[in-house]
Amino acid sequence: MYGSLIQGNDGGLYGTTGFGGANGAGTIFKISQRGTLTTLHTFCAQSGCTDGAVPYAGLLQTQNGNFYGTTYEGGSALGYGTVFELGSNGLFSILRPFCSETNCADGLWPAEPLIQASNRDLYGVAFSELYQLTPAGVFSNPPVATGIKQMIQATDGNFYGVGTGSTHLYAIIEVTKAGQLLTLYSFCQVKGCPDGTEPTALMQAADGTFYGATSSGGTYDAGTVFQFNSVTGQFRTVYSFCSQFNCADGAVPYAGLIQGTDGNFYGTASGGGTAGAGTVFQITPGGQLTTLHVFCLQGGACSDGADPLGALVQATDGNFYGTTYGSQSQCPKNCGTVFQISTGLRPFVRANPGFAQVGRVVNILGNNLASTTGVSFNGVQAAYRVMSNTYIEAQVPSGATTGMIQVMTTGGTLSSDVAFQVLP
Repeated sequence: MYGSLIQGNDGGLYGTTGFGGANGAGTIFKISQRGTLTTLHTFCAQSGCTDGAVPYAGLLQTQNGNFYGTTYEGGSALGYGTVFELGSNGLFSILRPFCSETNCADGLWPAEPLIQASNRDLYGVAFSELYQLTPAGVFSNPPVATGIKQMIQATDGNFYGVGTGSTHLYAIIEVTKAGQLLTLYSFCQVKGCPDGTEPTALMQAADGTFYGATSSGGTYDAGTVFQFNSVTGQFRTVYSFCSQFNCADGAVPYAGLIQGTDGNFYGTASGGGTAGAGTVFQITPGGQLTTLHVFCLQGGACSDGADPLGALVQATDGNFYGTTYGSQSQCPKNCGTVFQISTGLRPFVRANPGFAQVGRVVNILGNNLASTTGVSFNGVQAAYRVMSNTYIEAQVPSGATTGMIQVMTTGGTLSSDVAFQVLP
């Protein structure tokens, strides 16, 4: 599995497999936190794979409860990929087959995950081409130069990501709200690339700075963790992998990082570790790395998986979940696993989306929410409706400002994992 998992409104974990399924072209699946798996869609079920094939990226669930994603292949006679929607009722549909325009001007081969921006539109990247999809299904390519590999929307409203930018070198890139593409930092500026090269993903930390990983370069050419301040332009290599004997600390962090509710960063290394099959790690903002799990140590059968390529997700139960690309257990080929790691962090709640104007309704995900007695946005009480034990709907109240969400239940108070942004 290549893509990362997400937590759905029902508390289950959702993801995609790039291959396998009845037609060998991948699936969409749900797995409970107890390990029960349900296949929701099998790709290439239609003649000519018009429903898409090979979904490399993970899913996005929006406030309406529907899931959105991309396939790298299929979708039309040319087979250059799709954007798809899976409704909460199980109805699957194609929103866009790529290469629908002359000379594939709309892009092709989308391999990156979708994001939902503050204007509620969906954005993605198809072979370094930025594209936009409105809730009504209107597709467009914003007038931005190519070179983007992966992106997020930051708290300032601009898009940030990694790719080649306008320099044709690996870089950190900003796309402003006006559509201007800026190269903020170019990697490998010094011989040997001690700052890293081939950045894989970018995320914004609670302090507003950006963190990410590179899959190569660094002191030992095994990848790095880095920090970048977009205000000051300061770049810092936080950690170089393979710093320990025989790369016991891991190597080649192919996926990005996430920040846990304890303020530390968590990620996976696709190689290294004492068995050479990758690791799960925790790293502090100051650069102290702790290996949480070494893959392929369980009797040599790799029943726990091997070669993790996707990023972790912290679910609202406080635990971390992830996937591996390989496993030799109960499978004739390397078929991958879904795993859980507990570090003792407390349950919390998460808003979906994490931004909205006053008066908008957002979903709040959590555990044991049926006993909710109150919801507040940065201290301002909000109207809410309990939808299930795993999510509630809440209306952003008048007077609310950007800050933490709190959900009061009979079992105690749960706080959000990140600050909720109240938009103007």
